[in-house]
Amino acid sequence: MRIGLLSTLVLLCSVVPNVASYQAGFRSGKPIWPMGMQKEKNLTVGFRVVFDAPTAKRVILRVTASIVYRAFLNGSFWGYGPARGPHDHFRVDEYDLTDDLRSGKNLVAIEVAGYNVNSYYLLDQPAFLQAEVLSGDDVLASTAGTGARFEAGILRERVQKVQRYSFQRPFSEVYRLRPGYDRWRKEIAAQFETVECSVFPDKKLLPRRVPYPNFHLRYPLTHILQGTVETGIKVEHLWNDRSLTGIGPPLGGFAEGELEVIPSIELQKVGTVPDDERKRPFSPEEKLQFTKNSYHLVDFGTNLTGFLGAKITSRNGARLFLTFDEILSNGDVDFKRLSCVNIVSYEIPPGTFVVESFEPYTLRYLKLAVLDGDCEIEKISLREYANPEVEKAHFAASDERLNRIFAAGRETFRQNAVDIFTDCPSRERVGWLCDTFFTSRVAPDLSGNTRVEENFLENFLLPERFAHLPEGMLPMCYPADHNDGVYIPNWVLWFVIQLEEYGARSGDWQMVEAFRPKVMRLFDYFRPFKNEDGLLEKLDSWVFVEWSEANRFVQDVNYSTNMLYAAALAAAGRMYGNSAFLAEANRIREAIRGQSFDGNFFVDNSVRKAGKLEATRNRSEVCQYFAFYFDIASPETYSDLRRVLRDRFGPQRERSGGIPGNPRSQCIHWQYAAFGDPFPVRPDPAGS
Repeated sequence: MRIGLLSTLVLLCSVVPNVASYQAGFRSGKPIWPMGMQKEKNLTVGFRVVFDAPTAKRVILRVTASIVYRAFLNGSFWGYGPARGPHDHFRVDEYDLTDDLRSGKNLVAIEVAGYNVNSYYLLDQPAFLQAEVLSGDDVLASTAGTGARFEAGILRERVQKVQRYSFQRPFSEVYRLRPGYDRWRKEIAAQFETVECSVFPDKKLLPRRVPYPNFHLRYPLTHILQGTVETGIKVEHLWNDRSLTGIGPPLGGFAEGELEVIPSIELQKVGTVPDDERKRPFSPEEKLQFTKNSYHLVDFGTNLTGFLGAKITSRNGARLFLTFDEILSNGDVDFKRLSCVNIVSYEIPPGTFVVESFEPYTLRYLKLAVLDGDCEIEKISLREYANPEVEKAHFAASDERLNRIFAAGRETFRQNAVDIFTDCPSRERVGWLCDTFFTSRVAPDLSGNTRVEENFLENFLLPERFAHLPEGMLPMCYPADHNDGVYIPNWVLWFVIQLEEYGARSGDWQMVEAFRPKVMRLFDYFRPFKNEDGLLEKLDSWVFVEWSEANRFVQDVNYSTNMLYAAALAAAGRMYGNSAFLAEANRIREAIRGQSFDGNFFVDNSVRKAGKLEATRNRSEVCQYFAFYFDIASPETYSDLRRVLRDRFGPQRERSGGIPGNPRSQCIHWQYAAFGDPFPVRPDPAGS
């Protein structure tokens, strides 16, 4: 579900003012973690406190953590967080517990995962929890402060030495449950094996700012099929992702030889044979029966993002695997299709267990397979993790196709705008530059505010520098760790353009001004790469245009990148009143027109031969869109090219055949961006 939304539908939504900076801090709670374990990989720790609830008074739970937590009140799920912040800064959540408190004693339990590995999704920072329960000025409970004290215990049911979920995300989930594994968070009198905690210095705190998800429970709508499982299938070439085989200094995790189990290998040797392929409606109360080597496949009706849950009862114990994907591949779930481990597995003793995944996943189809033992599964669910504010936006048209497009766009946005803008809510959950330029444009239309974008930009603003990157360079995605030193030099130019648009749509020019030093240092970074014509040449690291043939044409002088460079210079010139930047942008545009246009198309690149630049014959579709979008070309000055793009490329390419020698663009949104509005939908003669 890679996001590529454009704000082509204008909705009447007001923009709310930005929320002020977080001022409250913690009155008593201190950051704590089991002693000597703050940097241990994939350690899950439970914290709990019992406190007396005051009568008729408001009670607040204030909490932050590194790196992820979920909270419970008297055994009921309460929240998940925190919203992501930059390195050495932590966003604070506040929950009003008042209406759900019991008279007398109450139990708050918080489960925290300290991953301590680098990723594009969650930062590699030492683990801690900081929490307190407040009633007015009274501290009812806290971590290492006044009031009742939070106790800590290691939660061993989540297996520690497991493979990563993907290159971009930390660990996958494997569980070995024991009877009563969750009593610590449900029962006030539960026995809890505690460990001593260290107390750490105060942290730099930030407001959450973005709304809390509603955490609605969604249920499968359709039972697709059921059948038997065949094990021991021989596989000639096993899928071994780099997240399994490439563990080392650049990529944190447990080496393959250290892993206790490797579900991704085991399940590649498993096949399924359907016994009953009749689709039927599925009820949330339905109970699915499993014997050894059996499975069921259910459909949630649409792609959703959240936490997978179920109630499992087993007489003899079972090994259960949940595999999932956004589509069916040959009628089945392919857990590895997106180069990630879409598996949550459970080893279950006899008894009844209510389970829910700790991490959010994206899926439409869920396959439940039992390879050993037997069990009965009911209350299969997905607890949504999505932006709740899109419900403010409404659209209706007489053409039902437009209504479906709007609904799909809104659904995509809500799953990709929880705390920052992400490119996908599944494999990566990453805040990529460029992607966010387009997503941020639609945010006010769908949610009525720019809060998520403010968080996203603030994360880039606050760090003094970014480890492993050259001076002045910004990360290609963030919050993320880039231990391998890879960055996309042209991607950060999208950041400058987005920053100008953010100021215009939010009115937050204070944020724009705060970025002035970073923007200036960014252009200082590019200065050594400017050639005699003022164009960027032989940029370092990963020069990226889009996932198409255009990425093969990025050296020595890539004209798409220089078109973007001119636009970024112009944006900085307007933001900061820098006339030199504006003049330089115009000179670059003139140089591109003179070197890149071959009379019919703009070529992608020139290469230096014998000291001179020589234009190639590489003419990608996306390069033409860049030319129009970044003011190199206009409909008046390049009318013939515009007509070719309109009639032979984009949506018409399949019908027209395009132009030989012009590799297609991967993303149609470039064409929409270049020409302002979607081109008219032409009726299909076949009526499809």
